[in-house]
Amino acid sequence: MAALVIAEHDNASIKGATLNTVTAALACGGDVHVLVAGHNAAAAAQAAGQIAGVAKVLHAEGEHFAHGLAENVAAQVLALASGYSHILFPATASGKNIAPRVAAKLDVGQVSDVTKVISADTFERPIYAGNAIATVQSGDAVKVLTVRTTGFDAAAASGGSGAVDSVAAVPAYGSATFVGSEIAKNDRPELTAAKIIVSGGRAMGSSEKFNEVLTPLADKLGAALGASRAAVDAGYAPNDWQVGQTGKIVAPQLYVACGISGAIQHLAGMKDSKVIVAINKDPEAPIFSVADYGLEADLFTAVPELVKSL
Repeated sequence: MAALVIAEHDNASIKGATLNTVTAALACGGDVHVLVAGHNAAAAAQAAGQIAGVAKVLHAEGEHFAHGLAENVAAQVLALASGYSHILFPATASGKNIAPRVAAKLDVGQVSDVTKVISADTFERPIYAGNAIATVQSGDAVKVLTVRTTGFDAAAASGGSGAVDSVAAVPAYGSATFVGSEIAKNDRPELTAAKIIVSGGRAMGSSEKFNEVLTPLADKLGAALGASRAAVDAGYAPNDWQVGQTGKIVAPQLYVACGISGAIQHLAGMKDSKVIVAINKDPEAPIFSVADYGLEADLFTAVPELVKSL
């Protein structure tokens, strides 16, 4: 029995979500192999071999893998699937795009957002916005899983000695081609990988106030900026800053929630943070129920004072 982890990478290095997924794969039992499908991705394949616990890296090289198109990567996974009892993807935008295609082609059920591996065929996953945990047992010969990375510690990125083997690349999927991408440039840490996050809610009042009040605090802490769905819907912050059930799931060392009431959908995306600090003038705000430290105050007064004190 072996597990195959589908690496998320940029052709030069392995992204952090892959390390958490390797930890989940190790909990399934058996050897762990990693698939790196990319273009000029030898460096990423070598990096994957260094991950602690990885027994082998399968490197599929092809220009049509350069941008990680789901159609092409899924076809490559399917070409290798017969040798594995478990196929694991990070529950990221990329993993969620590829995994259902693989599960459908294999005619098996997908277990999504796994937060704990109980045994080789039994897993835990959150339901109802994280208010309940479902225990799911799969009887399929091949288990296709997406892994909520906040549920697992990251495997060590070095210290492993997995051999890198080249595998034949499947042909490009003719009906899908890469046209282009518009990538937002950001000097701050990536939201899902940040150790500190400062988030704002609808109480910020405007995008100008959002930036004026929260940016100095984020700068002082070296933090990423996040937002509630209400703040994003109101246009105070860009969509890729959204934290919550319909946004990004985060679990930083420190999460500072400013003017966020704490709707259940938002809590689902950040309640696994190690330390949660809430600043809100409403003493009944639900965010205080999950906060380790709560400050009942006007954020427009409290945050600038906090910045001065740092």
